[in-house]
Amino acid sequence: MRKDDVSEMSRRTFLAAVSAAASAPLLAGSARQDLAVEGGHPVRSTPLTTDYEGANFIGDEEKRELDEAIETRSLFRFYGFTPPQKARTFEEEFQKFMGVKYALGVTSGTAALHVAINALGVGPGDEVILPAETWHSDYNVIIMTGALPVFCEINESFAMDPEDLKRKITPHTKVIIPSHLSGTVADMDKIMAIAREHNLKVLEDSAEAIGASYKGKRTGSIGDIGIYSFQTAKMMTSGEGGCVITNDPALYERAIRFHDLGGVRPIFRPVLGMSRYPVRSGHPETLVGLNYRMNEETGAVLCAQLRKMDTALANHRRMHNYLTEKVKDLPGLKLRPSNDPEGDINISLDLLLPTRDLCDQFIKAMTAENVPMSIGILGTINLPTMGYIADKVAPHPQWPSFNTPRGKAMQYGPECSPRSIELKARYASLYIGPKWTDDDLKDVVSAVTKVHAALLS
Repeated sequence: MRKDDVSEMSRRTFLAAVSAAASAPLLAGSARQDLAVEGGHPVRSTPLTTDYEGANFIGDEEKRELDEAIETRSLFRFYGFTPPQKARTFEEEFQKFMGVKYALGVTSGTAALHVAINALGVGPGDEVILPAETWHSDYNVIIMTGALPVFCEINESFAMDPEDLKRKITPHTKVIIPSHLSGTVADMDKIMAIAREHNLKVLEDSAEAIGASYKGKRTGSIGDIGIYSFQTAKMMTSGEGGCVITNDPALYERAIRFHDLGGVRPIFRPVLGMSRYPVRSGHPETLVGLNYRMNEETGAVLCAQLRKMDTALANHRRMHNYLTEKVKDLPGLKLRPSNDPEGDINISLDLLLPTRDLCDQFIKAMTAENVPMSIGILGTINLPTMGYIADKVAPHPQWPSFNTPRGKAMQYGPECSPRSIELKARYASLYIGPKWTDDDLKDVVSAVTKVHAALLS
């Protein structure tokens, strides 16, 4: 336990109290008799649900945008019976919302990562640093370039630890990928300072932080290039979809080319100052690329969803502020520290417990009260412990990532990120439902205080 986890008790006294609470049977003591996990009456009669974010707000606006696209019969974004407009309109509105010069719609958040990392020129021999706690896609796209993933520990904010980041940099490091997880923001001032000191590029993974900001700038706009996901569990959704954003015209051009078979379509040329280029059957190829093009239906839904974002964000922050004000002073519980409280979306209520055993008991008791909590921050996974990563599985036995001396020497597994594993095991997390009522919020507070009184008082 770190010294600052308890401010008014001595460390030794606190640990003794926690150990006793964690090891004592739940039925011991009258204070515990009311817990639903022991047969008492739960706070709620039915489980509190936390439904999908953006999908909750799909309505007439999305239908109207889709109908307009379908009526044109021009669903490919670059040409058709009439000039398509939805995907391009989304990009233009999204770049304004994010405060950047360029936005490129693609087919998914993973596609956005793949486009962005190739725009940065990552390839065999390079090392890319990513947090141990994030999502599969960050690791997978590094492998797909032939580069070598290097894991960095997280800190209590559940974001990349800048101090461990410094230790993981080598002469072969090329890119850093901080992830803004579950609507919170990484410590971008420190990460950017480290990156600039070592002449490294920064790719921000903002798949789970649409609308979040850090010191007045939207996440994804602070590094060299950033990405978003519009998968069905996100704050803004089209079922599937993604976007790449940047202020660098060279990276934007490379992103355009990689997402569309190596070329630049006519609609992008004026933006890049390329109107003088010959057409040559559509687009001059100067880069090998894939097909990650966004279609008009996706663009249509995203236009409607984007216009609802300010309302959705304000609603989440209001609910999170209510919950944290009510539970912040409960002894033994610690709210997840924030690198920018004003900029976080606050998707989840995250409580750091003193020990793993106590966290397990807390989650079990909360779930019995019909306010289900989960271990660790939602929407993330400890990647080094995944079997395919620990075993260094690659697309082909001769794939370059693990066939160099450095690649062969790289070891993954639990020993790769002990601090991240320990922290995750002590977090109890509750995803805040986008349409919870005031009574629902009161039920959460009642359940937390009830379980806290039994386990930590």
